[in-house]
Amino acid sequence: MSRPALEVADIFREHGTAWRSANAGHVSLDQLKVMSAIERCRTAALGGHVARCEDCAHAVIAYNSCRNRHCPKCQGAAAREWLAERQAELLPVPYFHVVFTLPARIADIAYQNKTVIYDLLFKASSETVLTIAADPKHLGARIGILSVLHTWGSALTHHPHVHMIVPGGGFSLDGKSWLLCRPLFLLSVEVLSALFRGLFLDKLRAAYQAGALQFFGKHARLIDPRAFAAYLAPLWNTDWVVYCKRPFGGPKEVLRYLARYTHRVAISNRRLIACDEKGVTFKWKDYRLEGRERYKTMTLATHEFIRRFLMHVLPAGFHRIRYYGLLASGKRAENIARARELLTLSILPIDAIKAATTNAEQPQTPEHRCPCCGGRMMIIERFERGSTPHYQPSPPTPVIRIDTS
Repeated sequence: MSRPALEVADIFREHGTAWRSANAGHVSLDQLKVMSAIERCRTAALGGHVARCEDCAHAVIAYNSCRNRHCPKCQGAAAREWLAERQAELLPVPYFHVVFTLPARIADIAYQNKTVIYDLLFKASSETVLTIAADPKHLGARIGILSVLHTWGSALTHHPHVHMIVPGGGFSLDGKSWLLCRPLFLLSVEVLSALFRGLFLDKLRAAYQAGALQFFGKHARLIDPRAFAAYLAPLWNTDWVVYCKRPFGGPKEVLRYLARYTHRVAISNRRLIACDEKGVTFKWKDYRLEGRERYKTMTLATHEFIRRFLMHVLPAGFHRIRYYGLLASGKRAENIARARELLTLSILPIDAIKAATTNAEQPQTPEHRCPCCGGRMMIIERFERGSTPHYQPSPPTPVIRIDTS
């Protein structure tokens, strides 16, 4: 796959020093580390190797990746590795896509309390789905959840929400059978929204009373318990956004979705258009509109673009992909085996899995083939960080154009 004309790394390298200087004292260590990793990604600063074609001796230099989870260039490989581990866990049942979104008032204070509030978002949303699914008035089953945190909107605004992939059914409460949900319907979004609102606000108040929240700037007044209670009061009477999409068409679509969303970062390099004296111009999607009208371009001042990108850096050690219910790590393999036994269906055909992976919307593992003749490329030298390789890359092959007009 060809390199995009403009990358986040290019913007950081050209404007990062000035941005760090202008924002000294207001940038977290985690954000500084992400900037440094992206700036150095696939450069001599991280070392690399030299590969040469066995047939025509064409040589190329490949630099190492930073492997930072916020780097737009490193997530394709990470997604493929993670996806390969998930293939064997798919069940031959419909899968639903459920989304829980925090209201703007909560998102405002979440930025100052990322670890606490993002964790509450995971806990309240998963508890909501597991509780309603287990209720005999709804599904009456113990289900599994794969949950992924996204903190951004398409315009890089702060918009915390979780995407869930949920199998359309689960174990009966006595564990003796598998209960399927109704076709095209998992759980009532109105019921999910109401319970999610109550659970989250209860957990948020408990965190506040435990002294786990911090408030700065315009939210400093919320240190007063009465001000905090007044701030939350309107949220009890509003509908919280929860929606459930119709099920995927099959394992191929599930894998494609997972490959596209689980390792997404705030903005991909493919969405960047230009970085000039006007600022950074990029493509974004206005979800309030329908059809082609929703696809737009936006230009932000360069320093504002960097600020918005770094707004979505997660705290060190924070897990943005989590599993609940039947898919919880402790007994996941055992539960999946039992589910297949109850479903009385064989494991997904390996051919279907391979086909789904091949068509996933992520860059595929590159074949190490010569760009000149297609021969096999062999590594002939590895060099350490900051070192210069002894071998030099081959000059670019001249393009011969024949005018047939």
